[in-house]
Amino acid sequence: MFQVYPVLIGPYTCIAVDVALPKTRLLAIRSETGYIMCGALDVALLNEKLSDRGIIAGRAVGVRTIDDLLSAPLESVTREAQKIGIEPGTIGRDALRIMCEHAESCSGSTGS
Repeated sequence: MFQVYPVLIGPYTCIAVDVALPKTRLLAIRSETGYIMCGALDVALLNEKLSDRGIIAGRAVGVRTIDDLLSAPLESVTREAQKIGIEPGTIGRDALRIMCEHAESCSGSTGS
């Protein structure tokens, strides 16, 4: 089973995905410019093999729900995430807010 639903981060709307897999869950929340994800995210792969894509992303470990993902400190982040001010230890919700504000500053729009 899977669920997709909106998550409000201040004035911004992000999209959460919760996929129930055998013996585990896949959790992710996307903004317009990036995403945070559970421990399944391979940040090293994004930084090394896919660096040309400039992916803004962060990984939180030990999370079991979307609420956990929003509240958890990110264990690792991509170099592109660091360029916009997201560091390891940034709380998931705060990382998404930074991503949304970055999208807004790039496009000049308000909200997602």
